[in-house]
Amino acid sequence: MSKKSNSKASVSQASHLDDDEAKESWVPMIVIAMGQMLMSFNVAALPVSMGGMVASFDTPPTTVGTAIVMYSLGVSGFIMLGGKLGQRFGSKTFFQIAVAMFLAAMIMMVASPTAVIMLAAQGLAGFAGAALVPTLVVLIANHYRGKQQAQAVGWLGSARAIAGVLAFVTVGFLAAINWRLGFGLLIVHAAAILLLSFKLKPSAGNPDVKIDFLGVLLSATAIICITFGFNNLRNWGLLLARDAAPFDLLGVSPAPILIVIGLVIGTGFLVWTHRHAFGGGTPLLSLEVIDAPREWAAAATLFVIVGTEAAINFSVPLYIQIVQGSSSMATSIAMMPFMLTVFFTAILIVRFYDRFSPRTIARTAFVLVAAGTLWLAFVVSNDWNVVPVIIGLITVGLGQGALVTLLFNVLVTSAPKTLAADVGSLRGVTQNLAAAVGTALMGTLLVGLLASMIHSNVIDNPKISPEFKQTELASQFDLNNINFIRNDQLKERLGQTAASPEQVDEVVRINSESRLRALKIGFVVLAGLSLLSIFPCSWLPGYTPGNVPGNAAPNSDKQK
Repeated sequence: MSKKSNSKASVSQASHLDDDEAKESWVPMIVIAMGQMLMSFNVAALPVSMGGMVASFDTPPTTVGTAIVMYSLGVSGFIMLGGKLGQRFGSKTFFQIAVAMFLAAMIMMVASPTAVIMLAAQGLAGFAGAALVPTLVVLIANHYRGKQQAQAVGWLGSARAIAGVLAFVTVGFLAAINWRLGFGLLIVHAAAILLLSFKLKPSAGNPDVKIDFLGVLLSATAIICITFGFNNLRNWGLLLARDAAPFDLLGVSPAPILIVIGLVIGTGFLVWTHRHAFGGGTPLLSLEVIDAPREWAAAATLFVIVGTEAAINFSVPLYIQIVQGSSSMATSIAMMPFMLTVFFTAILIVRFYDRFSPRTIARTAFVLVAAGTLWLAFVVSNDWNVVPVIIGLITVGLGQGALVTLLFNVLVTSAPKTLAADVGSLRGVTQNLAAAVGTALMGTLLVGLLASMIHSNVIDNPKISPEFKQTELASQFDLNNINFIRNDQLKERLGQTAASPEQVDEVVRINSESRLRALKIGFVVLAGLSLLSIFPCSWLPGYTPGNVPGNAAPNSDKQK
């Protein structure tokens, strides 16, 4: 037999062996996906439970946004530490510890007597998520190879969408009875994961992995400052300090100051990471991950799309439950077209990887998101379940589902298996910081617009007497800091004043119109951000048709 024939036979045999190695059981993937769903279900359940929480804790609806921020803060602030600890103690063991911690957080959530305890429970769940997120990526790398790994990555992204659909359906119906029941399901879910986790392959820890504690301090401080800054823009002031601000610097609000401090410390973290690595130390995040333009482009675009999703998931339930006064069940029905579209697109987009480059798919997806949100800005009305609005939600869902799976796949397949934990950390920081910032900014934008429009319309309205504005109305509301309130609640509070029926009707009309206009402007802003995100897509990979990202060699397409 010739050397050429032997060579062909060897290649064929090697290919055959690779295929055999890739055909692993999908049972571990089910456990991994359940871990992802545990976290995603929790985040999706919070806005659906908004109405019940507001009534139960007698708190403003923006407190629910703070709960989402608290969870995201715990994840993004300590996920890089979680990635290193997972390497040190073994991914399977650390996965089990994280799930047990999440189980404890959900028990605390269900039993919470006050909003403060509820926020603390979400913070604890965030710490558990910081351990889970990077571990999930490592577990996939440990169990799967080649095309099967690419499929597993797609299913992990889809699990996030599945959890969102399930949360909006089940919690929407259960919250009509009691909002705590939805989170009670997560207790059962976490217990089931703990039992099934013994099906995972054992993974030995590496005690030689060193923890860069200064890097942990710098990264966590930066993320905490940025998150708290964005979350308090509404209460402390966008630029000038409000009365609620704990302090001010020459009249400037501490919120933007915290954001700037966080960005400076974050830059210091990157500088320290390079210095520590060049000095022979083990960085908290691998330089191969943070220095590659592809990873930065994927992380930047992932940040925008997850932030957009968080903004939509917060604003739509806010509008339906608080503005319209509808039930959590109505929220589930209204959001279902969006969630189902995200789910199916996240699964099916993998079929287009061998025909279109990630760069092309990402650009197209962002155009869809921009078109859908802009369409919503024009067609949204007090009747949420109309056909034009459903079309807008489906359009946004197509782009959303495609981007989340695609960008995650780019991050995972661009790095070798040894950097799986670092990629998981980068993905986790990006997604959870984006969720916190997106929720906080949308809340700040909507409340700020609402307060501004109501203030100007009430002050300049000739149908409302000056005496009523200065005394009766001022005694019930701070016109410079108005939050979202249902019309029936508004009428009830105005009924405690000496306002005439005509004045009450006028104030209610102003409130209704201002809330709707605030939401419309919010959608326009989201459309603008989506269009701007097309530019960083230029740095995403330009794979040739037929070159599936899951099989592409890292950095093989820099020239494309």
